[in-house]
Amino acid sequence: MIIFPAIDVLDGKCVRLIQGDYNQEVIYSDSPIEMAKEWEAKGADFIHIVDLNGAKSGESVNKTVIEQMAKAVNIPVQVGGGIRSIETIDSYIKQGVDRVIIGTAAINEKTFLKEECSIHKS
Repeated sequence: MIIFPAIDVLDGKCVRLIQGDYNQEVIYSDSPIEMAKEWEAKGADFIHIVDLNGAKSGESVNKTVIEQMAKAVNIPVQVGGGIRSIETIDSYIKQGVDRVIIGTAAINEKTFLKEECSIHKS
């Protein structure tokens, strides 16, 4: 079994939403990059990152900090939240993200999903 520690990023900070409510958050760290390093130091084999702003808005709002997180660790990183374009996926992969999670776009854009799967097989 692989345990995936998750880092939820909202407004550039590590948070947990209380019952998914964006108006009720607990901030765990002001530095998602340091949090990623901490999980790696504790022995994590993989990190799961969610751009909560992106999940809500449909755009990868925290993309820059997430790319910095991927570069700051030596373990695989997967990211989801607001990923709805080929350009965003390509950018994440070029910046060191190992896996990209597509949610809404996979449901709403069947052609997009098929195209991405054919481009990024593995």
